[in-house]
Amino acid sequence: MSKPFIVVSDGMDSGVFSDLRNTDGLEVHPEKKVSQEELKTLLPKVEGLIIRSATSPDKAFLDAAPNLKYIIRAGEGTDNIDKAYCQEKGIKVSNTPGANNNSAAEHALALMMTTLRHTANADKSMKNNEWNKAAFTGNELWNKTVGIIGFGRIGQLLCKRLQGFEPQVLFFDPGVSESPFPWAKKVDSVEEIFKTADVISLHTPLIDATRGMVNYDLMSKMKPSAILVNAARGKIVNEDDLYKILSEKKIKGAGFDVFAEEPLGESKLRELENIVLTPHLGGSTEEAQFRVGEMAAHQMKEFFLNNKLLNEVGA
Repeated sequence: MSKPFIVVSDGMDSGVFSDLRNTDGLEVHPEKKVSQEELKTLLPKVEGLIIRSATSPDKAFLDAAPNLKYIIRAGEGTDNIDKAYCQEKGIKVSNTPGANNNSAAEHALALMMTTLRHTANADKSMKNNEWNKAAFTGNELWNKTVGIIGFGRIGQLLCKRLQGFEPQVLFFDPGVSESPFPWAKKVDSVEEIFKTADVISLHTPLIDATRGMVNYDLMSKMKPSAILVNAARGKIVNEDDLYKILSEKKIKGAGFDVFAEEPLGESKLRELENIVLTPHLGGSTEEAQFRVGEMAAHQMKEFFLNNKLLNEVGA
């Protein structure tokens, strides 16, 4: 009897991958990361697939994988998967909830500090043999009002990590009835946060209600001294409107880790000095990579060897 053929497309911790490959009962492709071109050649054979954000199983992708039974998103967000079509074809989908939450929260905090203190631009200046202190006068995070849009696991972790800065935290999330932290207060609308916060951090999933939610009109309500951070999903923000608001200098700055199209192409955002850009690094720590890989490998084994489906994500 042939063993289920498993492919890890977007990379995995080496130790976890070795453990998965050495599991009796599974045939695992020998590379822990494959190119999208190589993946296309493997699709007719693949039965189990572990992905991150680089692979997007859409209708054409899924039609090219007639034996595919199970997709695991090694991470939290699954908007890069056509889950409705997976359901139609009987393909199960899971994620690894919580495994990279701390790294994502810490990266949002890093974007805040980098944007407030101009550290990325100051570093670039220093490496150009300059010494220009006056150009990089920044702002403190201490005692500021921080607005968190989306108060799930990552939003709440960020709130906890912020505590040492003694902020006033405002949050908006229709799914959270009250704050678990005494220093955080729920508000009635996104607009209230955009009007009052010094720092705004986005942590919502990408759903119909949040797609394009942050537009020019909403950002125009921000204080001129405020900054916007997005380490959630790129399509939450209208990037043309973001470029306009930043180029007009109607807000102080922004820090973005996620984009409508990834990798980020010839975007006008690259031209701006008042935005910090990182290439979707929210979950890119050694610790998070280990945790998501360990969870994904465990779920793959349970599915094919023990007929157990863990952390299923519905359409």
